[in-house]
Amino acid sequence: MCAAMTTAEVIEVASGHLRSLAGHSVDLLTVTKPVSSDATVNLSRIVSKLSPILGNMIEFNVVDYLNSKGEFGGYGRWRRQDPGFPDTVFEGLVQPRPGFEIKAWFPLATEITARFKDSQNHFRENNTYIAMLAWLPEQLIYGKPRIIDVCITDGKSVAKARDDHYHDPPDYVVLEPEDTTERTRNLQQTNTNGLKFQGTAAELAKAKRIVGGWGRGGRAYRPTREYQRLVQSLRNRFNYRLDTNYAKMDRIMHAGIEGFKAKVEGTIVNRMTVAQWKRVLDWEDDDARRRAANERVLRSALSEHLDITIGEAGTIRA
Repeated sequence: MCAAMTTAEVIEVASGHLRSLAGHSVDLLTVTKPVSSDATVNLSRIVSKLSPILGNMIEFNVVDYLNSKGEFGGYGRWRRQDPGFPDTVFEGLVQPRPGFEIKAWFPLATEITARFKDSQNHFRENNTYIAMLAWLPEQLIYGKPRIIDVCITDGKSVAKARDDHYHDPPDYVVLEPEDTTERTRNLQQTNTNGLKFQGTAAELAKAKRIVGGWGRGGRAYRPTREYQRLVQSLRNRFNYRLDTNYAKMDRIMHAGIEGFKAKVEGTIVNRMTVAQWKRVLDWEDDDARRRAANERVLRSALSEHLDITIGEAGTIRA
């Protein structure tokens, strides 16, 4: 009888399978080739709107894909949680329960808009990892979605990088969720929040003196109850506002994610790098002349690299 798989082994095997998706197209939906350069320009401006839909579809597909692999047979099955964290968990004989939070990234968008707000306290057993899948249509803006590259990293390192990046008391504080362990599962709170100081200059100076009294290392973030009492005391005493941009993956400054982003943006797609395509496609400008010039560059690039004929659409193809 084979020895039972450990949590680390399940994560390692599943990570290998997920990484092997890089370069493969996913048969989820197909965006048809535009009939003209005008249609191509319009499609280039809205194709990113498919990302939320495809993100959910990719999550479902990942579960089916992992369950098709023989290594997990007899130990359990992968299941998608909706709602719930993480997105995908391995239910069965392996404890602590392995899981992946799946983040689909469309790299032609302005930034990695997915958020990661879960507390460091949820990663103490190192059983939850982040799987970021960068995707584009096969022909940049049309065709089936193709996985460009995959990044796997442990959730604890991402949560710590986020907290270390944002937490700068008293000017900016990261606040842990309330203790909701006695509530039913759907009412439990797991997300941290970022808050920005909104008081006067005199109040900020006073707050700085208070933080100075927290002792050596007092400004370094800790998710403990004792430290959170200090953070909460600042919030109770001074005016803070909730930061609505807090915890976007593109702003966490995690070394692994930043390296992955640079790699994807340097990937050649249709004879140009993703970064070059991103600049060409981002042609909005308040000045009419510059906007017209940018659009000409876009039309030329689409015609040259995507084989789209420049001209007006004659008919709508059924």
